[in-house]
Amino acid sequence: MSELTYLEAISDALRVALREDDRVLLLGEDIGAFGGAFKVTAGLQQEFGADRVFDTPISEEAIVGGAVGAAIVGMRPVCEMQFADFVACAFDQLVNVAGKLHWRAGLAAPIVVRLPCGGGVSGGPYHSQNPEAWFMHAPGLKVFAPSSAYDAKGLLLAAIADPNPVIFLEHKYLYRRVRGEVPPGAYTTPQSANTVRDGDDLVVIAYGAMVHAALAAAEAIDEAGVRVLDLRTLVPLDERAILDAVRDCAKVVVVDEANYTCAAGAQVASLIAQYGYGDLDGPVVRVATPDAPIPFAPSLERAALPGVERIRDACRELLAY
Repeated sequence: MSELTYLEAISDALRVALREDDRVLLLGEDIGAFGGAFKVTAGLQQEFGADRVFDTPISEEAIVGGAVGAAIVGMRPVCEMQFADFVACAFDQLVNVAGKLHWRAGLAAPIVVRLPCGGGVSGGPYHSQNPEAWFMHAPGLKVFAPSSAYDAKGLLLAAIADPNPVIFLEHKYLYRRVRGEVPPGAYTTPQSANTVRDGDDLVVIAYGAMVHAALAAAEAIDEAGVRVLDLRTLVPLDERAILDAVRDCAKVVVVDEANYTCAAGAQVASLIAQYGYGDLDGPVVRVATPDAPIPFAPSLERAALPGVERIRDACRELLAY
């Protein structure tokens, strides 16, 4: 195994997919010679050619629409949005075309849309959003959100092989801050949740960058057994793992970086309220972002986003309930 950053693991997954399947192609703005906004695709055009790794016009709707057309004729396109926020421009092609092709015409749309998402980098309101809830609500789309380098590679390869359109959330705060052992070659990560820290006094349920904040908060509460459950995929949502964790721990803190209203954490809390209520020993506590744009100023951004301190305090308050 090699130790790779989260970014390097994603790049490695793309390289493996391009090598092993001639149907795979990459498209997006400046992903060729420039290597992408975050250099995830650096070197891939030189290795595989401009007919498989190619730059597009500045039109997210055209990127996704072109990918859907390529998928219909048998290709496996992987789209890159420079920032997750820009995917709003491609909403119609994703939600009303790609997500409905199977039901409307019996056609598969095996496309992947890579979204560099999230805050923590002082990107401001137009470069810091977490739009996963938009797509969780749309039938026909899968939503993946890895937190580790290992899962980033394995889930991206799983997404490329999937016959469904997949929204692939890459938290840009993790790109060069998270490292881990990553196997060479092809492998896939299960589309299910993963317990990344054991404990039976309380469970923190999170995904993406918030998994690392949850782990740090759990370490700060060393007198209690705090479990951390990494969802890894939001659609499909591993309801069994969530309810098992509730039954084992009885106290639950749900963390996501997205806006509080109708976020992924709201779906998790609703699931627990309906099917895990009898196992609870306290309210389901949510830690999320206020329903407002993410500020530019680092101090204001830190105050808005969930962090180690907010998660730690929520856990301590619930443990004392």
